[in-house]
Amino acid sequence: MNRKLLVFVSSTYKDLQEERQAAVQAILKAGHIPAGMELFAAGDKSQLETIYNWIDECDVYMLILGGRYGSTDKETGLSYTELEYDYARSKNKPFFSVVIKKEALEAKVKVKGTEVLETENPKLLKNFQEKVLSSMSSFFEDLKDVKLAVYESLGDFSLDPELSGWISGKEIPDVSALRAEIDSLKATNAALEAKATRGRSATKTSDSVDFEELNLILLATPVTIPKAAWDPPKKEDVIVTLHAAMLQEADRLVAGVSSYGSNEYMKYLYFSLLPKLQVLGLAENEKPPGSSARRSYLNKEGQRYLAWLQRKALEKK
Repeated sequence: MNRKLLVFVSSTYKDLQEERQAAVQAILKAGHIPAGMELFAAGDKSQLETIYNWIDECDVYMLILGGRYGSTDKETGLSYTELEYDYARSKNKPFFSVVIKKEALEAKVKVKGTEVLETENPKLLKNFQEKVLSSMSSFFEDLKDVKLAVYESLGDFSLDPELSGWISGKEIPDVSALRAEIDSLKATNAALEAKATRGRSATKTSDSVDFEELNLILLATPVTIPKAAWDPPKKEDVIVTLHAAMLQEADRLVAGVSSYGSNEYMKYLYFSLLPKLQVLGLAENEKPPGSSARRSYLNKEGQRYLAWLQRKALEKK
């Protein structure tokens, strides 16, 4: 899907308006979404909490650091810009920074005067610069350098499957047909389960009876493998049984498949095959901690059933 990353742009305000505007333009031109402190009142503690919430929602944090330190928080003595930076880093947000070159700052002073220089807290600014330069950062001399840093950094971040980004509603696939098929499978499963319950012995001591009944469902359930999922692609879609598909992809299903499948075959596994197994109680879907992607995999019951199938195959040999 065409993800748009939400990029938080942080900087001091008055001295870096042109640079921030250049960054915003570059973010938009790269197909992503900018957000920044110009949306909020500077130096307001309650607004700082709002900014923290925005940083939480953002995919990427960008810092533009010029010749000013900015307004400071009375409690910590740190500037609000540095507090934003520290917060983004504490949340392990993907980030990049651009720092003004000494020559560029001197040229800026000649044009705009000393208002672009830090006169109240030069030591704090120096400490902040050293902190920033110790991590992922680059220098800028003009607006072109700021835009280039945006293009290069977002080009790399856009390839990261862990970043969820923002997706247009029209990009979301229509799964109504899949839902209808799942409902049909549920009805079939319920009917077979009712039949199995009526004929099941109260003294049953083995799972083999349950698995035999489950096997009949898998043998009777078709699975369509899209032609684009094959390598090389086939001319037509291929229809197999759920039983055959499960045996064929046993290792992948046990290991699990991510919702950010990198090719058409992985998408077939995640959106077509595994949901059918999930309806039958053989698979589960989860969102691992710290990840924006979901993962489907065979659960313990599915693995037990798979082992039973493999034992049966060996017995036939």
